[in-house]
Amino acid sequence: MILQPIIDLVAICAKKGIKNVILSPGSRCAPLTLAFARHPEIHARTISDERSAAFIAMGMAQQLDEPVVLVCTSGSAALNYFPAVAEAFFQNIPLLILTADRPPEWIDQWDGQTIFQPEVYGKHVKGSFQFPDSYSHPDQIAWASRISNEAINLSQSFPKGPVHINIPLREPFYPSENEKFQFPENPKITHLCSSNIELSSESKIQLLSQLKDQKRILILAGQQNPNPEIQVLLDKISKEKNVVVITDTISNMQSEETINLHDHFVGNEDLNLELNPDLIISFGKSIISKPLKLFLREANAVHWHIQEDGKGKDVFQSLSQLVPASPEDFLSWFLEHISSQEESYYARWHDLNCQTDQLLETAFQELEFGEFSALKTVLSYVPKSSKIHVANSMSVRYLNQLGARTQEIYCNRGTSGIDGSNSTAVGCTFTTKDPVTLITGDLAFFYDRNAFWHNYSMPNLRIILLNNHAGGIFRMIDGPKKQPELEEYFETKQALTAESLAKDFHFNYTKVSDQKSLTEALQDFYSPSIHPKILEIESESSLNEQQLKKLKGVIKSELGEN
Repeated sequence: MILQPIIDLVAICAKKGIKNVILSPGSRCAPLTLAFARHPEIHARTISDERSAAFIAMGMAQQLDEPVVLVCTSGSAALNYFPAVAEAFFQNIPLLILTADRPPEWIDQWDGQTIFQPEVYGKHVKGSFQFPDSYSHPDQIAWASRISNEAINLSQSFPKGPVHINIPLREPFYPSENEKFQFPENPKITHLCSSNIELSSESKIQLLSQLKDQKRILILAGQQNPNPEIQVLLDKISKEKNVVVITDTISNMQSEETINLHDHFVGNEDLNLELNPDLIISFGKSIISKPLKLFLREANAVHWHIQEDGKGKDVFQSLSQLVPASPEDFLSWFLEHISSQEESYYARWHDLNCQTDQLLETAFQELEFGEFSALKTVLSYVPKSSKIHVANSMSVRYLNQLGARTQEIYCNRGTSGIDGSNSTAVGCTFTTKDPVTLITGDLAFFYDRNAFWHNYSMPNLRIILLNNHAGGIFRMIDGPKKQPELEEYFETKQALTAESLAKDFHFNYTKVSDQKSLTEALQDFYSPSIHPKILEIESESSLNEQQLKKLKGVIKSELGEN
């Protein structure tokens, strides 16, 4: 039996420019699966593990900046989407989540694969919709069409994000042998107009009056995708107006004009007073650096946040002004109207950044082989065209402490979990022919091994696996590292290597544990291949902790003397 509202839903998706869907096998979702699979304008892929499937879809949507559809069967399948749905929500990544469901009369009646699916994602979606449970009346069919349009429009409106449609389906829901799908050429479409929010003249006058006495302005770029227009504006503001611009690696806004090595020197009590700003202007989402976050919370500075919908997070507990504008528009206006800043303040930040860069080079030459120094070597071989996906815990922190990158950087910092890092990178490979480099620790890597459990080619994927056989980050945190239970209950010691996984999925595999073999392995690591490649860098967790502590100690003592 063919359900026309389901066919119409797929036709509406295609008409609105949605081209990609990730399907997970199941019977209750058969009407959705078959409709998407048979539509000529939609590329359907099937991923069996729903948790991985959702992160793969998110990785695709992150790159495409358009919704990717997720389809699963009823029951716990929908719950397995939840980690990626939450991540997409906090990163403003558009997803259209379609969960097949049992009819309402069979929920909580000990019928198979039934849970309470309506609004199952709670506050972690922009909206939840419930499809009609039958289509016997024309009004129900019109209602289904209206829901389809509204849900897609909501996922694409600012800020973008995941939207859920729960779809109850009754048997029979498989088409008979001779039934054919007839997709409507002109399904009912509700169009979404784009709009720009502009600051009023009164608001600009008010902001200018507050800016005139500020001589220590600090601009902070949070997590976002690359934006060349914003990058040009930031560099001009720094160079021409002596404004300090701080960028984490996930901001994708790093340059020679920005402060990129702050993680090594902010929080140094000997320097704090010299570095305190009068005004913080932020845009984008979260930052990685905890020392920077703590420093700005204690700075007693005024904080403005720039965001088109006029919403912001009071992460420094000093938010005083929400500016409803795009960063491009605000920074253009700011560049034209701001006076030059205190030169000594600007110079101090840049001197520290430059000194830290020099100290890092010297300190690394004296370090024994470990994952931090190994990653520094690896980064010198990563092509500029590669997109870098980096896992949470130490991987992203190492990357943030190694200075500016020219590559695009992506990390699941919406919820900052270790789940889904592999899968997000896999999703990225489905959208580009450029190299995709995944930098990950062992726990995140093995936790998400089902990312590779599918039948799709990924010849452009390169994996840098930092395997210290433990959760090494817990040795870097004061609380757990001082506990006698550290090794058993926090570090999650494990003896796995990626060799067996590489054989299972036909990946090229190399393992190294010293500088010489690492350098040799990197010589052709990015050369073209039919299969993905894994470079596993083995090290000791305790040694990594000692090396990082030694490096940070050298920098702190040297900068404190200047």
